[in-house]
Amino acid sequence: MIRPTQPADTQELLAIAQGTGVFKPLEIQALEEVLEDYHAHNSEQGHRAATYEEHDQILGFVYFAPAAMTDRTWYLYWIAVTRHTQARGIGGKLLKYAEQEIEQAGGRILLIETSSLGHYEPTRRFYVKHHYDQATIIPDYYADGDSMVIFSKRFGAKASGTG
Repeated sequence: MIRPTQPADTQELLAIAQGTGVFKPLEIQALEEVLEDYHAHNSEQGHRAATYEEHDQILGFVYFAPAAMTDRTWYLYWIAVTRHTQARGIGGKLLKYAEQEIEQAGGRILLIETSSLGHYEPTRRFYVKHHYDQATIIPDYYADGDSMVIFSKRFGAKASGTG
């Protein structure tokens, strides 16, 4: 089941992100701050956080928000599932949930940023599998040799080719 993220989920969500082996300690610290801000006030600004749970066990989460100073553009900031449940469809369900929420909110485009490093290749394949376009690459963004890869997906009339 996908449900709204609660403050009590924070430590488990941090453990999930850390357990993927993908995120740096600085990114885990940033996630903790993002979740604190979400529960303190960002949920009132339209940010969304959802937790995937089965049999009372948290297996993943997604965090997304509208992009400031844009016309209905959204960012997917975080999506992660436990290492032992990767490639079992949970990430896809969380992504689809975010897309549906964004569409219901009138969103027109979703952007996702990720790294070009080799250990992010499964992440990049995941977005392509879910019909995201690679919009651009910003060389050496995170560090020398670590470029930012931006994926995008459009919703509504432009996405279906009718507008």
